[in-house]
Amino acid sequence: MSQAPNLITERMKTTLDYDQLTNCMRCGFCQAACPTFIETGIEAASPRGRIALMKAVVDDLMTPDQAFREQMDLCLGCRACEPVCPADVKYGHLLEQTRDVLEEHEEHRWWVKGVRNVMFKQVFPYQKRMKLLGRGLSLYQKTGLRAIVRKTGMMKLFPKNMRDMEAIMPEASAKGVLETFGTFVPAKGKAVARVGMFRGCLMDVLFTETNRNTVKLLAEAGFDVVIPETQSCCGALHAHSGELDDARALAKLNIRAFREANVDYIVSNAGGCGALLVEYDHLLHDDPEAAEDAKWFATRVKDISLILLEKGRLPQFAANHEDKAEVGTGESITITYQDSCHLRNVMRSSSAPRNLMNRVADVRFVELKGADRCCGSAGIYNLVQQDMSNDILEHKMEHVKETNAHYLITSNPGCLLQMKVGIDREQLGDKMEAVHIVDFLYERIKSRE
Repeated sequence: MSQAPNLITERMKTTLDYDQLTNCMRCGFCQAACPTFIETGIEAASPRGRIALMKAVVDDLMTPDQAFREQMDLCLGCRACEPVCPADVKYGHLLEQTRDVLEEHEEHRWWVKGVRNVMFKQVFPYQKRMKLLGRGLSLYQKTGLRAIVRKTGMMKLFPKNMRDMEAIMPEASAKGVLETFGTFVPAKGKAVARVGMFRGCLMDVLFTETNRNTVKLLAEAGFDVVIPETQSCCGALHAHSGELDDARALAKLNIRAFREANVDYIVSNAGGCGALLVEYDHLLHDDPEAAEDAKWFATRVKDISLILLEKGRLPQFAANHEDKAEVGTGESITITYQDSCHLRNVMRSSSAPRNLMNRVADVRFVELKGADRCCGSAGIYNLVQQDMSNDILEHKMEHVKETNAHYLITSNPGCLLQMKVGIDREQLGDKMEAVHIVDFLYERIKSRE
């Protein structure tokens, strides 16, 4: 923990929105929605409790000690507390502001500081470097190096959650949507709108096929698709990790890229990215030169499911040959859905994915109990808060097994990886597959059969 608690207190006083701190009525509605409170039963591990801690620091009633930092770190940032809050407290903004102040005064170990600097400042913001990362991961996966690493037991040097992630990691690629399609893909038939696709950083490296299918699905639905070459990382991991200045710099790059592309809408296929994109206006509200453009950008951000329903010319979807072979003639495949927290709680889009899934013929949708509760991924939370993440995932998988689904669908890459880990741990791989909603829908466009 920082050695300068007084400096932290003073910075929190000037950084945190005091109106939001005082808006909290301490009603406790947030507790039933908070995964960490449900797991621990501790008041300080609830949104109400954490806001009380923040306010106590700002009011000089307590010192921001190590226990304070640990509670701020323990929060998933899922923001499930916000939709149920009768006072509409922007808890997520308070959490980001607090983490930003704490990070300013945190004395990390040398290797942690090095990793943060490399990833946050030297890799994520630069697409060419992300492509190099993708090429390196692809070589690791395809040249036999991965088999050697596993056979020699080298992976045992890493924490269990990292080993689990390595085991289910999708095939990486250095050839993303821009390298595949160029900067423009025309609509099939008359265009209904001109959309800009936000390709992301990790999405375009680890979920390349999902990004490609997103472009093709949008074109099938009647959208002219623009892929601005100068776009960058959304900045979500930066914002959630106390690197708000870097997040703001990335936001400005993206706003400029999409504004110059002259698009009607900006489409995201990752709930975590979309949640920050739609709040660029808040992120830059104190910057008079960027505020107007940030508002223009934020009002045009749409999740892929929502824009398909609201504006698209939807194709017909039906179970494909593989589905029918999976369950046998005359039967329907069963699917279920795990909400992306940020898509549901920030972008407020939980019905659109379900609406689309229910349009697929010969498919039976089963609602997952607790689908609105975080899976424990939360960006890099499953790597830095392993115990809590594992507990949450274990309980999540209890409900997943009850669905007897053939496909577990989600709308966010982090959730998708976490669900793959859960399926692997529960040895359900021969019965169930975790897939992104875009991949599920594109592979079942009826005209493609």
